[in-house]
Parts: sequence; structure tokens; C-alpha cells
Amino acid sequence: MARIVMKFGGTSVADLDRIRNVARFVRREVDDGHSVIVVVSAMSGQTNALVALAEEAGPAAAALDARYVEYDAIVSTGEQVTSGLLALVLQNLGYRARSWQGWQLPTETDQRHGRARILRIPEEPLGSAIDSGEIAIVAGFQGVSENSRITTLGRGGSDTTAVALAAAIHADRCDIYTDVDGVYTTDPRITKQARRIDRISYEEMLEMASVGAKVLQTRSVELAMAYNVRLRVLSSFDPPDAPGQGTIICDEEEIVEQQIVSAVTPALDEAKISLLAVRDEPGRAAKIFTLLADANINVDMIVQSPSRDPGAANISFTMTEADLDRAVELLTVQKEAIGYSTLQKDHNVAKISVIGVGMKSHAGVASTMFQILAERGINIQNISTSEIKISVLIDSEYTELAVRALHQAYGLDKANSAA
Repeated sequence: MARIVMKFGGTSVADLDRIRNVARFVRREVDDGHSVIVVVSAMSGQTNALVALAEEAGPAAAALDARYVEYDAIVSTGEQVTSGLLALVLQNLGYRARSWQGWQLPTETDQRHGRARILRIPEEPLGSAIDSGEIAIVAGFQGVSENSRITTLGRGGSDTTAVALAAAIHADRCDIYTDVDGVYTTDPRITKQARRIDRISYEEMLEMASVGAKVLQTRSVELAMAYNVRLRVLSSFDPPDAPGQGTIICDEEEIVEQQIVSAVTPALDEAKISLLAVRDEPGRAAKIFTLLADANINVDMIVQSPSRDPGAANISFTMTEADLDRAVELLTVQKEAIGYSTLQKDHNVAKISVIGVGMKSHAGVASTMFQILAERGINIQNISTSEIKISVLIDSEYTELAVRALHQAYGLDKANSAA
């Protein structure tokens, strides 16, 4: 008997009909003799509605600060509703099912409300419950802090809940059901030549998630890699009695033949800040990025270049668009302390990344990328690299052109695969 964790996102549980459909997937695994935990998100749109209510109640109630724990008490209720509804549906089908909330497991977290991190999930009592034949329906996205207050894990946190539970109970696999049937070589909405990937390494999936792929939350992939949790991405819109194969996310050693580049990933929610004429002396960059880090603003691509002003430099960097206004406000208030002349912000940028573990042992990936973009007249603003990723920042109006050209250049199109 295998232990399996199944996670269903908001679109998969959008209404009662979709929840009944989820029950069919769960029933199939239980009838096959498996011990099953189901992790559910809030019904599609519910979390946004709850956030809006919190904000309407007053700005303090919606602040992601440890002093304002009521925000988490409010927004965590969406998952509680879904878990109860699915448990009822399964009970009506004749199965022994029970809903579990984060505090009942317990999913122990730190006290960073709105962005809490999981510290520990005990194997018991959940392990014993599912091995006895109970179907455990767990509310994702939520936990409980050391001072017994409800916490939430941040948007997409149900993925993290599912993987953490799989690690805690030593599950044989963790299936993530969503509205797509796997991980693709690029966004299928941009090019019909995008292909579903049968297997992808943890490292590649982590890079894809971190640069904009929306299939899995970054922290969930980090956990899966750290605890060697086997993941599978499937569609809940496939027939429950004949689900698709999906994409398996596993250790690199399980993949027999690695492509040099596995995916081209666009990120459209990027923004750029440029600080001009920053005094070029030790400690200036530290002030900038410490200020942003203390505000939990993640900075990605950083470029420092000479300024026209003597004894000064220009520093530009990117972040998610959602953090832009807050970053601008912080940097403006601290203008004199940082020591710069002008702040420029830009919403109209996109990050394009090419990713593949094969890049570790093959040269020429970067030169191909730069050449393809140059041939199409696309200017590169910033560049960042890792061992298996190259990212460039470009004007957002060229996003689709860049993705299609690079996807074809690296042999990822369906036609190339068939050949």
C-alpha cells in the first residue's frame, strides 16, 4: 500500500461540480488500495474576495505584519470551506473522509504572518489515520505559530503544504493537480509549438518556478528537492478514469537523456528600478539591498555601470511588479542616506530565461541566445546567470517574438522533436 499526497488548486475546486470531479480522482487512488492525503486550495476567487474584505475592514487588518494576525485568520478560511465540502462529498459516496486544518496536524510555522515558513509537521497522527483507511482532506496554505495563532504561507502555499506533508509521512509520491496537463517547454499561449515535458529535474523546475513559471510554487520545489519528494504535475480536467501522464519532477539521475536547454520561460510581472549617480564607495550597495531585504522585497537581476558623474555609478535591479511601488517609496525616503541623484522605474520589461541542466557541460548557449535576440533587433537591458539558467531583461513588447525565436533556436518546437 502506497502513501500518496494529492493536491488540487483553486480552479480544480472552483465549484461543487468541480469538487465532485476531484472526488472521482481521489476515489480511484483509494480503490487501488493507497493511503491518501488530499490537500486543497480555496475555491477559485475566494482568497481574493477574503483579502478584499480584510482590506475593506481597515488597512491594518490586511497588513502582512506579525502585529496583524487577523489577516491570516480571515484569508485561511477559504481552504477550510473546500476541505469540508470535499470531505462531505466523499462521505456521501460511502468513503471514510475527514477534514483537517493546519492547527490539527499541526503544521508548525514561524510567526511571519502572510509569509510563514513551515518548521515541522509530525508524521502522526495523520499517518495512522490514512493507514487505517481514512481519507484525510487537508486545508492547504495554512499553519499554526508557536503562540497558537493561525498563519498562512503566502500565495501558492498549498503546493508547499502538499510537499511538506509528503516529506513528513514519507509518501511514495506527491501529485499536483492543476488546470494544465504538465510542465511545458514554454507557455503554450505564446506558441503552439510548446511541448509537454515527460520528466524534468528538480533543479530545472526550481529555476523555472523562480523565473516565472506558474505551475509550481518555488518553495514547494525547494522542499521536494531537499527531501527527495517525487512530484507529478497532472490536469484535473482530464477524465478521472484515464488521467494523462503529466510531468514527473525527479532527481537528475533518473533522466536518461538530458537536452541542453529544456525550457524557455517568460516572466511578465517584472519591474526595474535604476538609481542614477550613486556615490561610488564601499557600503552604498549594501544600504540599498539591506533596505529592500528588510522589507521582504526580493531583488533579482542587478547591474552596476559607470555614471557620467565622476565618482559615481548607476545601479539597476529588478523585482516583481507587485513590489515596485513599495520599493520606490522606501528608496525615495532614504535618498539622502543612500546617496543617489535620480530614481527611474520601468513597468514595461519582461524577463526571458533559458533553462537546462545540459548547460553544465555544453558551451555556446549564451552566445546563441544573444545572437538570436540581436538578429531580431531586441535589446538586452540586464543579464543574470546560474549554472543551468541564463536570464535577460528586455522590453515587454518583444516578449512573444523572443520566446518563439529562442524556443525554435534551441530545438524545442514540436516539429523539431518529431524529427
